Amino acid sequence: MKAEKIVLRKMSMTLKSPFQTSFGTQTVRDFFLVEVHTKDFIGYGEGVVSGEPLYSEETVGTAWHMLEDFLIPMIFEKGEISHPDEVGQLFAPIRRNNMAKSSIEGAYWDLYAKQQGISLAKALGGEKERIEVGISLGIEADINDLFRNVERYLEQGYRRMKIKIAPGKDVQVIRALRERFGNIPMMADANSAYTLKDVEILKELDEFNLTMIEQPLAHDDIIDHATLQKQLKTPICLDESIHSYEDARKAIELGSTGVINIKVGRVGGLSEAKRIHDLCQKKGIPVWCGGMLESGIGRAHNVAITTLPNFTLPGDTAGSSRYWDEDIITPEVVVAPDGTIEVPTAPGIGYEPVPALIEKYTTAVKVVTRG
Repeated sequence: MKAEKIVLRKMSMTLKSPFQTSFGTQTVRDFFLVEVHTKDFIGYGEGVVSGEPLYSEETVGTAWHMLEDFLIPMIFEKGEISHPDEVGQLFAPIRRNNMAKSSIEGAYWDLYAKQQGISLAKALGGEKERIEVGISLGIEADINDLFRNVERYLEQGYRRMKIKIAPGKDVQVIRALRERFGNIPMMADANSAYTLKDVEILKELDEFNLTMIEQPLAHDDIIDHATLQKQLKTPICLDESIHSYEDARKAIELGSTGVINIKVGRVGGLSEAKRIHDLCQKKGIPVWCGGMLESGIGRAHNVAITTLPNFTLPGDTAGSSRYWDEDIITPEVVVAPDGTIEVPTAPGIGYEPVPALIEKYTTAVKVVTRG
């Protein structure tokens, strides 16, 4: 695989409804796409960054800078890429900037699968023909709005409800949902909003039979999470704390986590995601695929990685219509009435990017050519 040119696109898409977490409220999704053009194919990757450095230190602007000034020149200097694993190895001297790295590595995985004439899922070693999915629901000022959302998505077949919580919007919210909906599969996602001073509040969540509590403590912590896990019956799931295989290994050895959320962009790409999956499978730690409000291109990569066997819990890869009036792929990602998504079998990501829609939501373009 030898890139003839690489196209960067800043993108901006308006969400169908505001999405609130402990970080704030999003109404517009700013991100970027990477297109790697070879003689025969185009590979597509998505940079799942945001406009502000809240979930991670990266933004659209910083990732664009890393790609234009460092990562793409490294790709062109190397020339031939035989396998996508080589991309992560090539970028290893560059510290962090995982979402920038992941965007171009994902495009190479798409290229590789197309070159081999197989689906991305198969190229990764996936085994599933369908994947189970859940839904992520933001914080609502009115609990009745949250009730209506849960009812709607239960009717659509989603197999797990992830409820965003924050101080003052936690125990009472989960209790109200349990009273209203009974013992439906449900988890709480704190997005690092608590400290060990809040242990008594978090212990109250044990009574609600949650699948997990996701990232209750600091975004870069694995020590305090180990302390907290000893005091909770509910498994802790780590998200923001896990950026690599080594992070996952250390957290597991410390007893900081019972579940790991694998986000492809957060860990630097599909190759590293697969390594973390394999480690967790060996250690008996279930994993699931988290979401970053992706467009259909990033969503397609999530569908593919979720076909690996240790993704045993429903992920956040909801259907396109959950977030967008129109997505930039065809067909759109659709959740069946039984709460599953059919894994595409066409070569590459399995969905066809729609150039006209990509152009519609593009706010800036940079074309980088060899030499």
